[in-house]
Amino acid sequence: MNNQYGLFINYEYCTGCHVCEVACKKVHDLPEGQYGIVLCEDGPRKNINGKWELTYLPLPTHLCDFCEERVKEGRLPSCVHHCQSGVMVYDTLENLAKLAEDHPRSVIFNTQE
Repeated sequence: MNNQYGLFINYEYCTGCHVCEVACKKVHDLPEGQYGIVLCEDGPRKNINGKWELTYLPLPTHLCDFCEERVKEGRLPSCVHHCQSGVMVYDTLENLAKLAEDHPRSVIFNTQE
């Protein structure tokens, strides 16, 4: 696996639809209760400014291999391909770092060896 690539998630716009979880489970044929990516939820809560916050963050687990076989075929990881909100990007870490500069509510996950 090429560890110069990663997964960018702009969680400001994630709608919490769980499509990433479902797509991953189907591609990897994971049993019930096992996930390659899991959707975490924070909130809802009212902050000190009086605004309500609800944040969804897809989080790759130890079972995530960034769809290594799909990527070898020239395809995107399943979670990225199926993300309905378009908040996930798979690319080089260099490109993802540039992308993150414009999106302060985002994270980058590095591929693992």
